[in-house]
Amino acid sequence: MTHTYRVIIEPDEDAYHAYAPVLPGCHTWGATVDEARAMARDAIDVYVRSLIADGQEVPKDIGLEVLESFESPDTPVIPAYA
Repeated sequence: MTHTYRVIIEPDEDAYHAYAPVLPGCHTWGATVDEARAMARDAIDVYVRSLIADGQEVPKDIGLEVLESFESPDTPVIPAYA
């Protein structure tokens, strides 16, 4: 069965923090965005396998992620990632 989850990746000091909001406690880090993404895939795989092994329900991610961008003449635009 295929499971699809949103993964949020944010800068965290000298690394990147990645987590799946629908899976409580499923957090990981990586030195780069690509590494954090790979680590998140692994963490999600282990998390879901653990739920299945324990006979628990596997959550479905039915959330929607929308990004909105806007410019304000009073505020300089600062890029989120350098």
